[in-house]
Amino acid sequence: MIQHTSEQQKQDENQQKYEKTQMQREIVIQRLKEQGCRITKQRMVLLDIILNENCSSCKEIYYKASRIDSKIGTATVYRMINTLEEIGAINRRNMYKIDW
Repeated sequence: MIQHTSEQQKQDENQQKYEKTQMQREIVIQRLKEQGCRITKQRMVLLDIILNENCSSCKEIYYKASRIDSKIGTATVYRMINTLEEIGAINRRNMYKIDW
């Protein structure tokens, strides 16, 4: 019975995390659109990596992104990070995690 409860609790936590991530994703997409940014496949790949992974550097984001889409270059990663910083989604001290 205790195992079942702990498994259920873990599933509930995962569901809550998923829902929070989806809300953050929608907010970021809306802010990007408000800034006149096109929502490209590459931007979505980078956004999903930033939301779902614990990345500590642009290089790490680039490595993960390039495994998904080889057309993503380091400049694309840096531009996306700068754009996210400009719209207030991330900041340098809490880098690579969405603040909302």
